[in-house]
Amino acid sequence: MDADVAIGPARVLTLQGGVRRGKNIDLGVMDPGWVGVRDGKIVYVGTERIEAKRIIPAEGKVLMPGFIDPHTHLVFAGSRVDEFEMKIKGKSYMEIREAGGGIMSTVRKTREADKEELKKLAKERLKRMLSYGVTTVEVKTGYGLTREDELKMLDVICELQEEFNVVPTFLGAHDFPPEYSREEWIQEVISMIPEVKDKAKFADVFCEDGVFTKEESRKILMEAKKHGLGIKIHADEIKSSGGTELAGELGAISCDHVVYPSEKGLKLIKKCGTIIVLLPGTSFFLGGDRPPVERMREEGIPLAVGTDFNPGSSPILSLPLVMGIGQVHYRLTPEEVIAGVTINAAYATGVQERKGSIEQGKDADLVLLKYRDEREIGYWIGENPCELVMKGGETVG
Repeated sequence: MDADVAIGPARVLTLQGGVRRGKNIDLGVMDPGWVGVRDGKIVYVGTERIEAKRIIPAEGKVLMPGFIDPHTHLVFAGSRVDEFEMKIKGKSYMEIREAGGGIMSTVRKTREADKEELKKLAKERLKRMLSYGVTTVEVKTGYGLTREDELKMLDVICELQEEFNVVPTFLGAHDFPPEYSREEWIQEVISMIPEVKDKAKFADVFCEDGVFTKEESRKILMEAKKHGLGIKIHADEIKSSGGTELAGELGAISCDHVVYPSEKGLKLIKKCGTIIVLLPGTSFFLGGDRPPVERMREEGIPLAVGTDFNPGSSPILSLPLVMGIGQVHYRLTPEEVIAGVTINAAYATGVQERKGSIEQGKDADLVLLKYRDEREIGYWIGENPCELVMKGGETVG
């Protein structure tokens, strides 16, 4: 075997075999195992030692796929630390939003920033995420809320692809800007879709009581689907608002938050294969409820886990920290969160052919943990579990 790099002997979590469902998840463990890398790709996965130009010793450590964050809002300017204090004093998210805070607070600051400032801020955040083992990140627009500023954000996200594995999502339907009537903004978002379809991979809508209704969301997402964009939905985060049902009706690739889904919604997304992206950091930060995880398991719905990194409801860059919160607050198993940030997250971002598992031909995005037991990621909550991070065959952390 001719390899540039060989890593082993390690406890290798391959995650081979496709999307994972249910509570008793098989991580595809190979112990001891070796992984060979050449030209940025995985060329060998097996139990036999192989020779290479560089050997990375990994005895007594866990080697696993690079983490994938399937839900972030990391392009923005400013902070909302004042709102953080308001939350501590008992104000709800919707109360803060109605007082002029929330999303529109960040919109104002993001509009004022030029592309270079936004790009610089985003690169700093992505580098920090990479240090925590996150090798692929989904990134949304949604803090521009004018045609010009939404396209500015999307350009920034696309330019980040030159250096990072970034998946762009168009979220023009994040809120209603004050310059437009409700119907005017819906039509403006729809009119932007032909312009963004060659840059964004997905379209998303904040389908929630007080924001976009189920039928308004349907109208926007149907147009996006017509132009070949994949569909994602912020659904049922604050109360049951029909978003999970809409995800099932439209065949969305993912349905995110899902704290208060209807029974009908869960049945529909099970039928169409939609991934639920759980965002435990957001619930933790807002003091929110736990979603019906047991019902999701019973229905066999695949679960992914993301940070929802944003300045208002989840200013958390560390996906390993969110994995720990997911276990403590959502009672997810270690296997569920590991699958949730690897193979299931790959399916939720449409990159499963290249990422999310350790198998021949896939990108060499790998994390070597400090630990000999993968359960320690969630146990040592808040710690950076990574000894080595590899992206595209290159050691980056």
